[in-house]
Amino acid sequence: MPAARSAPRAPSAVDVLGRVTLVTGKEEFFGERTVAAVRGAVRGHDAEAELSEAAAAELSLATLGELSAPSLFSSTRCVVVRKLEDLPEESVAGLLGYCAAPAEDVALVLVHSGGQKGSGVLTKLRKLGPVTEVKSAELKASEYPSFVINEARGMGARMDQQAATTLVQAVGQDLRSLSAAAHQLTNDFPGETLTEEKVKRYFGGRAEAKSFAVADAAFSGRRLEALEELRWAIDGGTPAVLITSAFAGGVRGLARFKGARSRNEADLAREIGVPPWKVRSVRDQAKGWSSAALGEAVRAVARADADIKGAASDASYTLERLVLTVTELRER
Repeated sequence: MPAARSAPRAPSAVDVLGRVTLVTGKEEFFGERTVAAVRGAVRGHDAEAELSEAAAAELSLATLGELSAPSLFSSTRCVVVRKLEDLPEESVAGLLGYCAAPAEDVALVLVHSGGQKGSGVLTKLRKLGPVTEVKSAELKASEYPSFVINEARGMGARMDQQAATTLVQAVGQDLRSLSAAAHQLTNDFPGETLTEEKVKRYFGGRAEAKSFAVADAAFSGRRLEALEELRWAIDGGTPAVLITSAFAGGVRGLARFKGARSRNEADLAREIGVPPWKVRSVRDQAKGWSSAALGEAVRAVARADADIKGAASDASYTLERLVLTVTELRER
């Protein structure tokens, strides 16, 4: 069973019954998807199969035996034990003994939430033949568009890179929300390629209300668009400090790009501190900026940030002045 990060093949009953699925990592979305897949495989094999859960802190050899024992209705069971890191020391030997020779008609799922606690038990479990580990590692910022593309592909749809990037910018980095958005687009445009235009049609309002959209438009010299997006952000309740933070990140990225030595896109992304899909945007913005103008932009952003944190009474005016200043500096 491959890692959940890349939308793994759905397991069959043969993969999970009489075996132990060890789910590790901090990304709850991937972990829950693995648990659901195991349950689905068990129920697909036996519609009457019993599903049960337990907290590791309450697990003993006796309770594990009760959970995995056949019932009057079905001998097939799926048992999920959560927060494995809280397993009592006195229960470790019993759990390891069971996992070394699990019951044939039982699918046991052990969920560890990540971190160092309980790592000794994980090391021992990984050495057992019947144990299959599925890692649910957190995504890097650059991996979210690929996640969205894979979600769409899993539903039989195609999505291009720019559409996926736009969707991430609009929805944010909550995987459940991104998955739901991909489902909605796939259902509403069956058989069609999911393009940036389609994404903006559904989620454009949310994208425009993001602080980074204001900064990107301003540093690209699109004054009217930046002012419009600023109004969307303010009306949508975006805190002023997040907008100045986006401007600070934008000017830092441009300054690092100007001084970067890397030419390879992946290396360049690491050097300037942005995801790879953002490099092209930074490169396009940088064409209109001199080093002197960037220096003035740094000071303008610092002044605006200080103003909205207490030195100015009207944050909206301060932000509008920042947009006008930045776009004017670029025009020079």
